[in-house]
Amino acid sequence: MKKCYLFVLLLLIASSVAAQDSYSAMSQAALETMWGAEDSTGYRDALNLYEAAFKRFPDSIDHLGLYKASVLAGELKEYDKAFAYLTPVAEVEVDEFGNPGWAYIVGDYSSSEYENLLGDPRWKAMEVTAQKRKQLFFEKLKEAEAEFFASKGYDFKEAEPTKALYRELRNANPYLSKVQQSYSISLPVNDTATTSYFVHLPKTYQPARKYPVLIFLHGAVRYNSFKSYQNKSVLDGWNRYYRDYAEKYGVILVFPQASRQFNWMVPDDGFFLIPNIVKQLKTGINVDDDKVFLSGHSNGATGSFSYLMKQPTGFAGFYGFNTYPRVFTGGTFIENVLNRSFINFSTDQDYYYPPAANDKLSDLMENLSADYKDHRYNGFPHWFPAFDESEPAYEILFEDLDQRKREAFPKSISWEFDDEKYGAIDWLSEIKLDTFASPSTWHEAMNFKIDQWLDYDDNDSLIVEKVDRVAFPMPRKSGKIIARFANNIFTIETSRIKSFQIRLSPEMINVKKKVQVFINGKLCHNKKVSFNRSYMLNSFEQERDRTQVWVNYIKVQL
Repeated sequence: MKKCYLFVLLLLIASSVAAQDSYSAMSQAALETMWGAEDSTGYRDALNLYEAAFKRFPDSIDHLGLYKASVLAGELKEYDKAFAYLTPVAEVEVDEFGNPGWAYIVGDYSSSEYENLLGDPRWKAMEVTAQKRKQLFFEKLKEAEAEFFASKGYDFKEAEPTKALYRELRNANPYLSKVQQSYSISLPVNDTATTSYFVHLPKTYQPARKYPVLIFLHGAVRYNSFKSYQNKSVLDGWNRYYRDYAEKYGVILVFPQASRQFNWMVPDDGFFLIPNIVKQLKTGINVDDDKVFLSGHSNGATGSFSYLMKQPTGFAGFYGFNTYPRVFTGGTFIENVLNRSFINFSTDQDYYYPPAANDKLSDLMENLSADYKDHRYNGFPHWFPAFDESEPAYEILFEDLDQRKREAFPKSISWEFDDEKYGAIDWLSEIKLDTFASPSTWHEAMNFKIDQWLDYDDNDSLIVEKVDRVAFPMPRKSGKIIARFANNIFTIETSRIKSFQIRLSPEMINVKKKVQVFINGKLCHNKKVSFNRSYMLNSFEQERDRTQVWVNYIKVQL
């Protein structure tokens, strides 16, 4: 029966696709047969499919097909055939997917995939060669990374007037041309762990021009682990439209790699990763500080939403595909959206977050007059970006990104938090909580109930389940601050706040005049504020933001 099915499958493929596409169709059928194989018969069927594709379309053979065929031949103990297929894969410097040849021999899964070959002398010889190539690969990677971060640097002269230094920081351009279009950059996580992120520049990148940056946060954080390097395969598949539209709009793309413990959703251990990446990027390439954006899918979209809620200062706007709009490490203070924007791309068949809940959230956002939009695509499941029909969503995203710019010195700020690590936004910083105090009368939580959720039953059919959930759990007491400024006057209201700092820029105030600060109706500061050279340099070094250059601060103790 299986042989009959295989024959019919080959006939269908041969008769229904064009010559160049036939290899792709046959190799895909072989791959799916391999995935579904439960015994040697299934492996044999898959190998037969690959070999039929190799024979019929010899000019189309790719390294993925050879690699999979070698694994199958090894599993079937056809050792000569396994090594014949594996040798050209192992000897390539980098294959068409950006994978180095040595990774097939000494990679994370090599010993399990080629278990039957490990005792063969030919395997031992391949291992020795692969280890040498691996060492050379990482040496080249390190050289490329050094080239990426090479710059003319800064030359701050002690005798230089402070006001001149301010202008120099605002207009600094220490950047150099780049040799490559794509780079894999290492990112230290702690003393023992390192991950990586992939940077893809527009073909026309020129160091004299500032560029928008879009950082994509991947999903499935529980099932991911750190990678010592990344390659251009991250630009394909579900990310193909990011690649295509980024080139059209001249946007730098960044793809970080998270793990189960260190990520952008839960726990909070890895939330520092993205701000650190932004800071790193600004030392090597000419980033437009007012056009840094976050996007993601699934857990990555939840991460994008979480940065909006917890740490939006360095970003201009946020996007999410199939988002679960909630902070999983604390309270979700939805009014924080007023400081930036969010565009969600949702589907009506999403088990991750139900469409009815998205509708309630949209109503809440409308009542807040928030810069928030939800674009619903009907007839699609959670993995919406996999479909070609998702392309219009990317058009919307990049059109918004193209016209959107961060308001670096907003006239008003509304900020609520329950973790002092996130007690900062734009020109408010070092905000400390006083959770023993009673909240102000205007300090109230905004929330809604969710009564329906989508799920799959045992037959993989989507069903509606009745639930009784609060959209935004609030596990801790929070503090809130509402601040405004105009004409050198700051008017600030607080609730459960102990102290904070007001960061100042000449773009906000007239430094020749007194600055007045009213806290909860009481005047607490009424004098001029001059430039503070050391504070300006220290804050610039911490954030590398050439727009938000802070020249001094006012400390407020309640």
